[in-house]
Amino acid sequence: MGSCLKTYTYIGLNKDKKRDQFFVSLIPFVVKPEEEKERMPIRPMKETSETHLLIKPTKHLPKPVQNGKLPPPPPPPTVAAAAAPQSQASPPSRNRSRRRNRGGRKSDQGDVCMRPSSRPRKPPPQNSPVVAAAVSGTEIVAVNNHHQMQMGFRGGSSKNSNFAPRPGFGQLGTKCIVKANHFLADLPTKDLNHYDVTITPEVSSKSVNRAIIAELVRLYKESDLGSRLPAYDGRKSIYTAGELPFTWKEFTVKIFDEDDGVINGPRRERSYKVAIKFVARANMHHLGEFLAGKRADGPQEALQILDIVLRELSVKRFCPVGRSFFSPDIRTPQRLGEGLQSWCGFYQSIRPTQMGLSLNIDMASAAFIEPLPVIEFVAQLLGKDVLSKPLSDSDRIKIKKGLRGVKVEVTHRANVRRKYRVAGLTTQPTRELMFPVDENATMKSVIEYFQEMYGFTIQHTHLPCLQVGNQKKASYLPMEACKIVEGQRYTKRLNEKQITALLKVTCQRPRDRENDILKTVQHNAYDQDPYAKEFGMNISEKLASVEARILPAPWLKYHENGKEKDCLPQVGQWNMMNKKMINGMTVSRWACVNFSRSVQENVARGFCNELGQMCEVSGMEFNPEPVIPIYSARPDQVEKALKHVYHTAMNKTKGKELELLLAILPDNNGSLYGDLKRICETELGLISQCCLTKHVFKISKQYLANVSLKINVKMGGRNTVLLDAISCRIPLVSDIPTIIFGADVTHPENGEESSPSIAAVVASQDWPEVTKYAGLVCAQAHRQELIQDLYKTWQDPVRGTVSGGMIRDLLISFRKATGQKPLRIIFYRDGVSEGQFYQVLLYELDAIRKACASLEPNYQPPVTFIVVQKRHHTRLFANNHRDKNSTDRSGNILPGTVVDTKICHPTEFDFYLCSHAGIQGTSRPAHYHVLWDENNFTADGIQSLTNNLCYTYARCTRSVSVVPPAYYAHLAAFRARFYMEPDVMQDNGSPGKKSTKTTSVGDSGGVGVKPLPALKENVKRVMFYC
Repeated sequence: MGSCLKTYTYIGLNKDKKRDQFFVSLIPFVVKPEEEKERMPIRPMKETSETHLLIKPTKHLPKPVQNGKLPPPPPPPTVAAAAAPQSQASPPSRNRSRRRNRGGRKSDQGDVCMRPSSRPRKPPPQNSPVVAAAVSGTEIVAVNNHHQMQMGFRGGSSKNSNFAPRPGFGQLGTKCIVKANHFLADLPTKDLNHYDVTITPEVSSKSVNRAIIAELVRLYKESDLGSRLPAYDGRKSIYTAGELPFTWKEFTVKIFDEDDGVINGPRRERSYKVAIKFVARANMHHLGEFLAGKRADGPQEALQILDIVLRELSVKRFCPVGRSFFSPDIRTPQRLGEGLQSWCGFYQSIRPTQMGLSLNIDMASAAFIEPLPVIEFVAQLLGKDVLSKPLSDSDRIKIKKGLRGVKVEVTHRANVRRKYRVAGLTTQPTRELMFPVDENATMKSVIEYFQEMYGFTIQHTHLPCLQVGNQKKASYLPMEACKIVEGQRYTKRLNEKQITALLKVTCQRPRDRENDILKTVQHNAYDQDPYAKEFGMNISEKLASVEARILPAPWLKYHENGKEKDCLPQVGQWNMMNKKMINGMTVSRWACVNFSRSVQENVARGFCNELGQMCEVSGMEFNPEPVIPIYSARPDQVEKALKHVYHTAMNKTKGKELELLLAILPDNNGSLYGDLKRICETELGLISQCCLTKHVFKISKQYLANVSLKINVKMGGRNTVLLDAISCRIPLVSDIPTIIFGADVTHPENGEESSPSIAAVVASQDWPEVTKYAGLVCAQAHRQELIQDLYKTWQDPVRGTVSGGMIRDLLISFRKATGQKPLRIIFYRDGVSEGQFYQVLLYELDAIRKACASLEPNYQPPVTFIVVQKRHHTRLFANNHRDKNSTDRSGNILPGTVVDTKICHPTEFDFYLCSHAGIQGTSRPAHYHVLWDENNFTADGIQSLTNNLCYTYARCTRSVSVVPPAYYAHLAAFRARFYMEPDVMQDNGSPGKKSTKTTSVGDSGGVGVKPLPALKENVKRVMFYC
């Protein structure tokens, strides 16, 4: 690692009291031993001859304030283990709990402490070395006990365990009323009781568990259960409204085997012992105070119980998947192709909000395996007649993948529909299959066995058999004697056609979606739900009416040479007509490589000319002549072609590198796109722009304009900036140098057990414009959500402990680009579920602070940490769909609509923002949750900043649905997966998949993940991911 280190030189501007002057002071990055003993341990570094140029500010940065609380003395707190100063590798955390974790805040006395939440949380597994906070009086103690998180709690409650509190409500914008898919739920008056359930012998199936408890309730409700109707979570807990007549009791229950399948005859019966034991009582008064905003810590257990209560009846009626329920009866299933169909359903979740308990209901769709005869399923899967044509080896592999793990029922026995799970496929056709029938190894063919045993004649003997059971005792079932069991969700990857078909089903106009939600609530008839009645819960059948505000669109600044020098977007969009990019770049040396067989050289040449002219019109300088003639190549020769073009161009320009490579790709290009990006960005250092064949033939001005926007930012330019930014009028951004980060982690798809997760961090590189973002990526442990490489240290044999990481590198990059060090940090974090809030904040805020401290002692700019969520189910609808002034062309609410009342958190700082205009379907607002705020943002301040930034997205002339830094981080993380899996599904939807085993001994996060190939330096500096 030592060879990778660089010496960074920082030169900045400082203002003397008498006159402006530049000065430089030399400060080596060395921390004295006594400084290490401070509250935040800064990693000690050996003194070397290396020096760094730093600015010593003459004016002290105002101390950070968190929503009115006193600031901490520098350096700020850490929750890292002081016992392991040499290692910054962190933890794969697998905390999949749905509980809402909560973060720390400062004490009123200014003595900084990030206290752990009072809410009980599920700790991560033993192999997760996340450092936790243990409470000791009012101080925080860093602990790392054998890599196990140990949360300290005081009496199960703490008033100081919340995230940033709401500083007030926003007032900016035009007020209006919107409807939300939240339904008010009454708070139960009875205390809820929690009982532990132990079923012996242990059962892994939730449905079997439910059948056992249902039978127990049927038998003993009126007697031993004291007429209570318990709600059951399917695993280890039941809940009652009021106490049961006992604290512990054991019952014996007998049920029929669900897979037995006997229709008119004796069925197999199994006996189970069920022990029920009292655990705890959930206090409804506590929940009421939390909902009223009188206490900051919500009793998560009580909310979880109420959620289970309202799900209980739906679990019996529908097919549950996560928090959603599906049924083929809700709407007629639509075929998706290859043996799949879409089922419609609804999502349901109880949520604490300002208006009280709220039931969030939304429509949902998912892919299910169609309950077909297996032979018909196989025919659909392969897309050919399988009854007359033999199967190839590739056919067998596809069938095996498609059927493995699928449940089937036999159809060859009149009164028995026994169910089996498919383990595999026989390598031989049915006619060749023999098996031993007795201890003497007497062999019998499958054909003979089925004829003699069941009187069933196998017709299609050329097909293989399904293999069920285990490998030691495998059983063979002819395909024609099996049918797929209904209600099995398809969890693997969908192909392009299936995704398109599913989107057609799910895409609903706002009015239609609203009506379907209301119909679902009425159909569920919560007023007749015996479980809701038992627990005293009433659910409103009306959508919540919420006061919203429509924030004004920001003015955008373009170049002075254009006819229109500035622009006010209308309904979330504008265009480039009569405008020129504010910082148009020059493309002098470019080349084009054509991988499309159907595109002739003259067509490619014409397209390049048109694109170059559009770049010129948009404000760039674009050399009309390529360095070398357009080079045509086969897609399977991508590496050879790219290196040929690169070296030929270098020779032609006498060593000057290409600035841009245009690439024409076939519409369906498999792994070509990913291979090209990987080679260009990690091997050759080339900036590339890919164009599909369909766009080359059908040249659209709009398409060319959008491509020119992408090319300009990839070359290091800016397309537009906020007028308020260059006028220095953005609160808490324009006053002092401010850096805005975006971060995201993308995880491999379901079924990929070895591929790493990819983390990406981008950061603004210009101030006060905050428009250009440099990006860094890294691989980390499979499904690890905490970003491991934000800050890291390692041992160098010469320099000792050396600091690095993505935050540190981007802070240095900002300093180089602007000449100033950031004095404020705004961090937008995408992709975090509520159950991970606390853990992510604790770890990543600490990494940010360590990265800052590693650059200069006591350098701790105030941080605002905001989580961005898109995967939620809150939808906002116009109050009157007929009022054209309150909707956009798609019937959705207007861009800029913000909600921070009623359906938002009772005490914490969150808001919903619909920053974009809808195109089709129902718009999904982004949910922003401010977890930590040392910059003391007002509600209007952070809401308007976020909304305005959504108009600076570089790739189009529309406001986007997610704040651009978070959007860019997502793009960068998705791009980086091509570096490891070059043929994963790409932007144009071309299918392709290569499962790569990527785990190996490495240093990324310290968890044995093979690092990604490094980006070339010239690529890092620009928005290569656009």
